[in-house]
Amino acid sequence: SVPRCYLNKQLATVRVLKGDRAELSCTVSKDNVTGTWFKDGLKLTSMDGVVFEKKGLVHKLIINKAEDIHAGKYRFEGGDVKTEASIFVEDPPQVDKVLFKNLTSVPTVAKAGEGVKLRIPFEGRGPIRAVWLKDRMELGDDTRIRVDKTDTCTTLSISSCDRRDCGDYKVRLKNDSGVLEINLKLVVIDKPQPPAGPIKIVESSANNITIQWKPPKDDGGKPVQRYLVERQQVGRNDWESLGETPRSCTSFTTSKVEEEMSYYFRVRAMNAEGVSDALESGEVKAAGKASPGAPDPPEIISASRDTITISWKAPCKTGTSQIMGYIVQKRKKGTVTWLPVTNVPVKDKKLKVTSLKKGVQYEFRVAAVNAAGTGQPSDPSEPAFAQDPAKSPGQVQDLKVSSNDSTSVTLTWSKPKVQDGNDVKGYEVEMRPCNSLSWTKCFTLPAESTSCRVQGLQAREKLLLRVRALGDSGPGEASELEACAGADAPVVSPRLLIDDTVKSFLVIKAGNPIRVKIPFEGSPEPVVTWLKDGLPLPSRAAVSTEDGSSQMLLKAAELSDSGIYTVELGNGLGKRETFSFQVQITDIPQPPGAIRLEENVPNTVTVTWDPSASEQWEKNLYYTVLKRESQKGLWHVLGDLIYNNKFTFTRVVPGRDYYFRVVAKNDLGASDPSETVQPWRIWKKKAEFRVKAQKYRGVNQNQPPRFLVPLKSHVVVTGSECHMSCAVGGHPPPKITWYKDRRDLSRDPNYFCTNDFGVCSLVVLGVTKQDEGEYMVEASNEVGHAFSKAFLAIKGN
Repeated sequence: SVPRCYLNKQLATVRVLKGDRAELSCTVSKDNVTGTWFKDGLKLTSMDGVVFEKKGLVHKLIINKAEDIHAGKYRFEGGDVKTEASIFVEDPPQVDKVLFKNLTSVPTVAKAGEGVKLRIPFEGRGPIRAVWLKDRMELGDDTRIRVDKTDTCTTLSISSCDRRDCGDYKVRLKNDSGVLEINLKLVVIDKPQPPAGPIKIVESSANNITIQWKPPKDDGGKPVQRYLVERQQVGRNDWESLGETPRSCTSFTTSKVEEEMSYYFRVRAMNAEGVSDALESGEVKAAGKASPGAPDPPEIISASRDTITISWKAPCKTGTSQIMGYIVQKRKKGTVTWLPVTNVPVKDKKLKVTSLKKGVQYEFRVAAVNAAGTGQPSDPSEPAFAQDPAKSPGQVQDLKVSSNDSTSVTLTWSKPKVQDGNDVKGYEVEMRPCNSLSWTKCFTLPAESTSCRVQGLQAREKLLLRVRALGDSGPGEASELEACAGADAPVVSPRLLIDDTVKSFLVIKAGNPIRVKIPFEGSPEPVVTWLKDGLPLPSRAAVSTEDGSSQMLLKAAELSDSGIYTVELGNGLGKRETFSFQVQITDIPQPPGAIRLEENVPNTVTVTWDPSASEQWEKNLYYTVLKRESQKGLWHVLGDLIYNNKFTFTRVVPGRDYYFRVVAKNDLGASDPSETVQPWRIWKKKAEFRVKAQKYRGVNQNQPPRFLVPLKSHVVVTGSECHMSCAVGGHPPPKITWYKDRRDLSRDPNYFCTNDFGVCSLVVLGVTKQDEGEYMVEASNEVGHAFSKAFLAIKGN
């Protein structure tokens, strides 16, 4: 479509690609109006490539083929119509269409080790920046890769490519008119990598060996055609070719094996570019005639001072023939040498081993025997001593009740009398009620303990207790007695033992634990109940009561945990005691609400804001008010320790922009700020300017201001700098004032203005989208005024 601009409809900007057609039109109110076109302030009568048309009320300016000379500011004047617009001619980077199609649709193919050179010529307004990327990473020069660029082309050179260079490449060409990206693909072909290992031995028998592997991880860019399999006998240097397999088959079976001979195997992958390096196996041994597998470890049946009897089971794998017997071996524990127990295989699966040394610990193993020979031996048995069985410990001595109360009985006793081989390893305590025949185990105690306390009894309860010594051969004979629990203890009223460590008011930061421990006394042991605000504790609370104290724990406090907590004691007899304490949960305040600004008194501003939600629970909350005078300036405190939601700032300078911020604070810190988004300004009233005429004294050299070089429109990229300049004449030297969209820029720190002997400049640092608009420079002296305008357009990166 043709870019058009209807001037009297306020469409002030036309962007047109270089070489395209552009059109400006304006409609007047009368048919007899003769219009005049201006460019950059100069009247247009004729211009290369520009045609003027008038059809009825519509006046048109047509540019058939836009060039750089056509860019500028155009104005139309005719009758009661006077309006203007700007034309920007854009010339983005371009590449020949045929070349572009070939690069993007057909991959570039190269062989490994060869050099690659990708050259892309381009056109467009300079300067043009060219960037090469691979897999979204920018390429730079190194030992193999080089990126070159001239004003008309860019080249990527790879001196010796390999498979790492395969992938998607992108060329990005960029100037102030636009960006062109070209996506292309580079394919490097090579011989394949070795097959993926390790080589797996699927079968190894006396007749054949079967191996298996996986396809190579990289086929070199060409499909694998077949695999080559070779074999080497252990101890020899030469490799023997066994054959080939098609690409779909990754296993190979050879029958050229000798019984119990060891081999190495290797496999290579082959494609159209060549043969890969080899994948080699470890040593593979061809099996002989099948011999039996290993039995399970033997079991110890019995032992005496010079004999040990063992037994075992037949192995799961018996080989290719029937088992004829077993070889039995022994060794002393801690040694590595196995000695035969018999000279011939044992046909039975049980054996009494004789002629052993008393007190020595032995291990045993067995191996099955068939026609193929002796199989693998079993794992060793558990070690066993050659010694007579130990006797059970004797009976404990002097068993008696040393003390009792209403809920427990304490027993004491003495060790059994010493006997050969009956060392005491511990004690076992059991009990049973007098009206029952079954014993219940209470404790198993170490050998050093000769007393214990049996708890959980009822007052005056009668029961039987017995104690037995434990040894290597089992428990000894039991000693029994009858015992009785004591009478009920005297009633002690429940009482909370509150001291200085228990606080009646706690302040906890949100997220921290709440831990309160209350000691107490009472008999019988009282029941402890915890409440919050008269109700049961939340499910998150954990209560533990033991050894005369009760503890309440909340691992992470929340604001809802604030309240009155009560601990209550009761003994079931109507006696109760309570203690209450208050918990206050606090936290860093939440931000204040929306800010409002009002000028109730001239040259002042009253700042009001919605209160922070934290005011509901925070009594010590206050506010701080800050201000700054530009979007990039520093914040300064205006007021602190403000306990309401209002503050008045009295030192307002008319014509200056202000931003305000409010922060809520308490003892724990400050909230996130609440800020104004739009600047606040009190407009400055311009003083009335009067010129007092002077009497003529000689020749008057005064001249009104005039622009020798007017402002020009600019198109810049976001983040760059913009320099706008013009030249002004007049006497006395005119005063220069810059405006953006009719706003005075004299006091704005984001703009830098200079005037060097009539050459006036405006610099915009770090241009943003907000800087786009119409800029005007005013030159004034006592004789007159002059104006020049230009438009600043902003392009994104």
